[in-house]
Amino acid sequence: MSEIPNIMPADQKRLDTMRQDAATIFNSALSAVNAFSAVKNFCRRKNDILYINHSSFNLNSYQNIYIIGAGKASAHMGAAMEEILSSEITEGIINVKYDHTVALNKIKLVEAGHPIPDENGRSGALQIFHIVEQAKKDDLIICLLSGGGSALLPLPAPSLTLSDKQKTIRILLSRGASINEINILRKHMSRIKGGCLAEKAWPATLITLIVSDVVGNPLDIIASGPTVGDSSTFQDCLKIIHKYDLKNRIPKSVVEHIRNGVDGKVSDTPIPGISIFDKTLNVIVGSNMEALSAAQKTAESIGYNTLILSSLIEGETRGAAHFHTAVAKEIRNTENPIPPPACILSGGETTVILTGNGKGGRNQEFALTAALDIADDDRIVFLSGGTDGTDGPTDAAGAVVDSNTIKKALASGLNPVEFLENNDSYHFFKETGDLLMTGPTGTNVMDLRIILVK
Repeated sequence: MSEIPNIMPADQKRLDTMRQDAATIFNSALSAVNAFSAVKNFCRRKNDILYINHSSFNLNSYQNIYIIGAGKASAHMGAAMEEILSSEITEGIINVKYDHTVALNKIKLVEAGHPIPDENGRSGALQIFHIVEQAKKDDLIICLLSGGGSALLPLPAPSLTLSDKQKTIRILLSRGASINEINILRKHMSRIKGGCLAEKAWPATLITLIVSDVVGNPLDIIASGPTVGDSSTFQDCLKIIHKYDLKNRIPKSVVEHIRNGVDGKVSDTPIPGISIFDKTLNVIVGSNMEALSAAQKTAESIGYNTLILSSLIEGETRGAAHFHTAVAKEIRNTENPIPPPACILSGGETTVILTGNGKGGRNQEFALTAALDIADDDRIVFLSGGTDGTDGPTDAAGAVVDSNTIKKALASGLNPVEFLENNDSYHFFKETGDLLMTGPTGTNVMDLRIILVK
């Protein structure tokens, strides 16, 4: 249980400057990993040759060119591919989160639910499945994936329904399962994930461009790896069910499907290295580290000694927040690991364990925990934000906090500890005015945290 600290007077002018600096650093990171620019940085065309990273493809060799994809940033990726390929696109369809759209000419966008999949997502995924299924040896398929792709490509296995998947994902999220664990189950409940999309695309050429939203950029986890071999198994799914005591919580049809897979009655996902992947290419065009590197350059340019702590931060959100505030206080007290004015940057994706019924997201919960820790120090500012512009089921990217955050709350009669215990950080920050509002950003490379110490 967190406690409300004693409140010290705050230097408002200094804090306002630091908050503006944090916003500047965050925006520079977003610009560096804009999905449109990321695709253009890795893909170029010269006459009829398409160059992607270190590979080249003669467009005259293909009868049809199909564009498919899913993710919060995939519409912007589609816009880049339309600009590169112009009229050569035969057909295209991409599933995106509601309101994460841009104007496209040749590619159809299907707006769908995230993080809980919905019928729109299932319908769009089925259309994508049919496009891939009809592709022939002399066709080229370009798949555009970004964060949110797992939820936005919901095509349940024949023995399961969309409702089965929805209930299972909701329970996994509420139990604090990691994205890796959630995606392992997603892959084994799906007709399209875990390499199954590549299996259907064979023998067409399949190129996948990826904006990564997963710690460490594992290709088989990002968007649940629809175009790469899957090393996880039904047995792994069963272990996750036991770990979180899900047997009597998730639908019986899901448990039965997993057990049938373990018993060999249902085929497992395609493993890496088999022939269906011979004509596939997977390229990461945007990642959390690229965003952190851009943030570091900006922070240094405006006078901060800067350290990238890690792009691999995971674990329970409140514990991660306490660790970050400990680093900030160490800088303040001993000038380690770097002296003030300091900027500490980190990325990754933490997990909220639900204990209440409020509204919020991991970045807002992180920020509220940090706000309680730094309430007695007017030399520290925290920004925690999702690079896609949304945090959990809210319209905020996260929050920006300083020592005045708790002071304002107490003056308004708000108890920050009660809001935290109820997982209701969104309504807390709405009252204090500390929400980070960006709208959809056109990218998604997990979360960024910016700690400034003067």
